[in-house]
Amino acid sequence: MRLELRICKHCYEGAHGNDQKTAVTQDMVACAEQVREYKDLIGLDALYITKVTEGDPGGAEALDAIVASIEGDQVALSDTQLVMEDGDGNMLVYPEPKDILQVLTRNLNQIQEQTRQDVDVELSPEGQALIA
Repeated sequence: MRLELRICKHCYEGAHGNDQKTAVTQDMVACAEQVREYKDLIGLDALYITKVTEGDPGGAEALDAIVASIEGDQVALSDTQLVMEDGDGNMLVYPEPKDILQVLTRNLNQIQEQTRQDVDVELSPEGQALIA
């Protein structure tokens, strides 16, 4: 199984001025980095973290699945999503930050069951509120 977390680079860096979105985006990246470090314990082949900027063609680094929506009369590509591909090539895409954090924290819980090391990530209050 392979995963790819795509996030907006500007949200991650706080350039948009939305502190809540920045905190949640940083939580997602912190969780993904921890999962990637211990991925072998839960049978993941790879976990990619891609930071996209405006104008990137969907931002796919490894897994070619892109979430889009229609806003007004224009197509808008989602700059935040978690893409999962299983061994058969089936893909699941999670575009909602709440779902992304839940998937990543569940992976951390599975890793915690396989090791004696502390793999917990301290989530921001905003991130904790999303998955509570």
